[in-house]
Amino acid sequence: MAKKVAVIGAGVSGLISLKCCVDEGLEPTCFERTEDIGGVWRFKTTVLSVRKCPDFSSSGQWKVVTQSNGKEQSAVFDAVMVCSGHHVLPHIPLKSFPGIERFKGQYFHSRQYKHPDGFEGKRILVIGTGNSGSDIAAELSKKAAQVFISTRHGTWVMSRISEDGYPWDSVFHTRFRSMLRNVLPQTVVKWMIEQQMNRWFNHENYGLEPQNKYVMKEPVLNDDLPSRVLYGAIKVKSTVKELTETSAIFEDGTVEENIDVIVFATGYTFSFPFLEDSLVKVENNMVSLYKYIFPAHLEKSTFACIGLIQPLGSIFPTAELQARWVTRVFKGLCSLPSERTMMMDMIKRNEKRIDLFGKSQSQTLQTNYVDYLDELALEIGAKPDFCSLLFKDPKLAVRLYFGPCNSYQYRLVGPGQWEGARSAIFTQKQRILKPLKTRSLKNSSNFPVSILLKILGLLAVVVAFFCQLQWS
Repeated sequence: MAKKVAVIGAGVSGLISLKCCVDEGLEPTCFERTEDIGGVWRFKTTVLSVRKCPDFSSSGQWKVVTQSNGKEQSAVFDAVMVCSGHHVLPHIPLKSFPGIERFKGQYFHSRQYKHPDGFEGKRILVIGTGNSGSDIAAELSKKAAQVFISTRHGTWVMSRISEDGYPWDSVFHTRFRSMLRNVLPQTVVKWMIEQQMNRWFNHENYGLEPQNKYVMKEPVLNDDLPSRVLYGAIKVKSTVKELTETSAIFEDGTVEENIDVIVFATGYTFSFPFLEDSLVKVENNMVSLYKYIFPAHLEKSTFACIGLIQPLGSIFPTAELQARWVTRVFKGLCSLPSERTMMMDMIKRNEKRIDLFGKSQSQTLQTNYVDYLDELALEIGAKPDFCSLLFKDPKLAVRLYFGPCNSYQYRLVGPGQWEGARSAIFTQKQRILKPLKTRSLKNSSNFPVSILLKILGLLAVVVAFFCQLQWS
């Protein structure tokens, strides 16, 4: 009989978890409290509580109590996957803005913003320079009289378009670049990142340079923001010190008068009111989970959180690999280490996170992208064996090492293997460019320098590999 799994949340992580459950022959039931796209199994159903069954130590089962249309129901499940994510509760720290109670204009959280209509001719202050704040400021600046964007620590801003016009993540997230970031001294890596970030424009000249520029932080991806600052439609300001009825006073002593609207792009907090603190406790926007997924202290590994992470890359392949591993743990095909081993891993992981990303509350779930994907793939036997591929399929090895790191790579071997994965890896760049090539051009016969560099890079990797074997 198939094990029953409760999937809480029908967003990105929830949908992926449902598919992985079905792939492993599990029987999932999804609970979604909203009526948006995705929650097509149990619309407008709120999970009230998830508690261990009395015989949990032997059965590993959970009692899930839900409410729909005012009626409560309960059911027993063999496992639970919490997929509600970390963008749950809008965070508006009003106590950090003295005078907000006197402000006569309109203010709201960025989550409430939908479109720029209705803000024509307004003087608007956006607080926060994350992706949401930057997107909103750039969009509003095309209709508002003036937009101000306030930043506490500054931020790196990147274009979505990278080398040769490819999307930035297809260039940045490669195993080769990840290897360089791991083996080179951190001071060198951080210097290289600074140079790369300033290649598009000098952030210091635009007032956006991060206060602690040597701490890795998720960059803002926005193609419009620098040009809107250059145009004068957006003015970058320091931290808001105080608000009056109609103006904003900043830490550097400057004052902006006649502010009509304040948009708080100040992020989110998350909580799990349906869970006991002894299961998953949220402190300072942090949770203690093994590999950001499993509580370490449970007698039975039948509970997991999916998507409760902020990788320096796409959440889709990250959540998919998490769900693939979790469902195999639920089936007993994979096992977790001892509680002590998991606790030690969590401590070391947190220390490394602080060293790389700092102690900011917005960085508590941050992790390296390629390293984490490989880590999860290793658990289920889906990580490609590069040493073997160098001899069996060197062309594929080159693509895996120097090309974009994506989901196809984790479908070459192991459970969920897909026969089309190799072809998808070799044709991904053509598929990226196909919708762009709407004008016929004569083919160039020039030999791409990038191919030569990749060949030389591969030879360097092979030499380094054999030298390491000799030294060991």
